[in-house]
Amino acid sequence: MSVLSTSAPSVATPAVVILSDAARQLGRQIAMEVSGELHGASARVTDPDVRFASAKDHVQALFAAGRPIVAVMASGALIRLLASLLSDKHSEPPVLAVAEDGSSVVPLLGGHHGANELARRIAALLGAHAAITTAGDLKFGVALDQPPEGYVLANPDKAKAVMAELVAG
Repeated sequence: MSVLSTSAPSVATPAVVILSDAARQLGRQIAMEVSGELHGASARVTDPDVRFASAKDHVQALFAAGRPIVAVMASGALIRLLASLLSDKHSEPPVLAVAEDGSSVVPLLGGHHGANELARRIAALLGAHAAITTAGDLKFGVALDQPPEGYVLANPDKAKAVMAELVAG
């Protein structure tokens, strides 16, 4: 069961999820940078904005609601929490894992829906490495399915095939 904050957050408000007080300072720093909320495990986190009893239930509810998730935890643990919900990359919100020591920021899902941009922003704040792995971003600095501001895709269903051809050379 989650305890909601006094005002309802926007779907776009990132939830910074931590499991212990060891990650609280880092989580709070990230939440402030991304205008997000700090979500903490009830039994182990002091003064989060939102408390939760079950990490799995809470993270799955955030994901289902389309909330961006920045979790200060191992990427494998986060993937296992969300695995049963993964089905359509076009509807997945940004999901990122941040190492508890702040050394790496890994966009796991929603790379072209804001996760890569969020990873770069958080990495810059922390002096960390943003582990961007999407080919278009690496090769061209842009992804066709996430065009720069002011541009719109005429045929979004063709973006994947076109980007694959461009990346292949």
